[in-house]
Amino acid sequence: MSIMTLGLLFAAVTLLIMFSGMPISFALGSVAVVFMVFFMPTSSLDTVTQNVYEEMASITLLSIPLFILKGAAIGRSRAGQDLYEALHVWLGKVPGGLGVANVLACALFAAMAGSSPATCSAIGSAGIPEMRKRGYSPGLAAGIIAAGGTLGILLPPSITMILYSVAAEQSLGRLFLAGIGPGLMLVLFFSIYTVYRFRKEYNLALHAVEKGAPSQPILERHTYTMQQKMSSLPRVLPFLVLLIGVMVALYGGYATPSETAGLGAILAFVLIAGIYKMWRIKDLSPLLNATIKESTMLMFIIGMSLLFSNVMSHLHLSQSAAQAIVDLGLGRWGLLAAILVLVIILGFFLPPVSIILMTAPIFLPPLRAAGFDLVWFGVVMTIVMETGLIHPPVGLNIFVIKNIAPDISLNEIIYGVLPFVVIMILSVVLLCFAPEIATGLSDLVMGPAKVH
Repeated sequence: MSIMTLGLLFAAVTLLIMFSGMPISFALGSVAVVFMVFFMPTSSLDTVTQNVYEEMASITLLSIPLFILKGAAIGRSRAGQDLYEALHVWLGKVPGGLGVANVLACALFAAMAGSSPATCSAIGSAGIPEMRKRGYSPGLAAGIIAAGGTLGILLPPSITMILYSVAAEQSLGRLFLAGIGPGLMLVLFFSIYTVYRFRKEYNLALHAVEKGAPSQPILERHTYTMQQKMSSLPRVLPFLVLLIGVMVALYGGYATPSETAGLGAILAFVLIAGIYKMWRIKDLSPLLNATIKESTMLMFIIGMSLLFSNVMSHLHLSQSAAQAIVDLGLGRWGLLAAILVLVIILGFFLPPVSIILMTAPIFLPPLRAAGFDLVWFGVVMTIVMETGLIHPPVGLNIFVIKNIAPDISLNEIIYGVLPFVVIMILSVVLLCFAPEIATGLSDLVMGPAKVH
């Protein structure tokens, strides 16, 4: 059987099993084992567990359950609501300040939790009802939270970045730093769009009132005294201490990424115990259960994805696919565009974790040969995968929003997030013209990257 025929068969069987509704981890593992049985030596089946263990025996991957534990501690307490309320008080006078406060709260929460669904749930459960009460349209309120939640896989600590660092054999610290500039850029763009949409909705409401319609909540102004603003600061300071402490430990050279993850988890538990009095077994049990469930699910996906990638490599499918991409003769930027379009298509069906581990063996060799900085590409790929979290048909954040705000229709949510998808795509184009937005901070802190 030719490599092309085998590759098409491999792709067809993978899609067939995935569309059967089988969980992603079992689907990938099943495909890998089936092709091992029929196209690899029988002895290879005896080493499945050993191969999976060896691939997962990475000290970098150890940080994932610890970051999940940290995110669970923050996400399942009142931390998200307190953070959001404090930002709301300070941004009350800004047009669309409530929406901007939600964007900033999502960014800060994402930088502590490292999880997109957790960010959406924690900030959205407080932010969406408040924005609806103040007259924001359902689509805008949903779009702000869904898009803000995507920052959880870009701003450090990012589980997606951790996996990419393993797959691409790149420095995790450099990847974390490279995500900060684009992350702040997206926060700025999201905030600008939020202000624009708010002013548009405000003017429409004002025009309706001038024509005799009753006054609407969006026209009401809420002001806060300086005493109220100052009293809200203690709600934010603990989060800043947690964030700064983790960053100093990592980039100051005091701890490895895995040790930093452990430090972050400990600081998060100290925070919720000291401020929210969550220290009893009944309080901590839901946090630990959620961490075990999410970590187990994620590690299953990682393990099966790595086995899937190994089978592709052993059958020379990934090498042949990489060579086929090179042979297209698309040129440097044509190659990048083709790969990113494929990532977008895969985002219709797969989570970022699986996309990275399945495609890295195929994409990275031709990109490296074309002279692209793989740290920069990791950031660009992450932003593209962020769009997969909010574009239909399987945008995870869309369904998280639907769960926490069931009164908002699916159509309203989708139309609300589409402008943010456009913003992300334009941000990728900007990063292509100005890669220093991503690489500048990492080069400044850690020195210029070595070309491999």
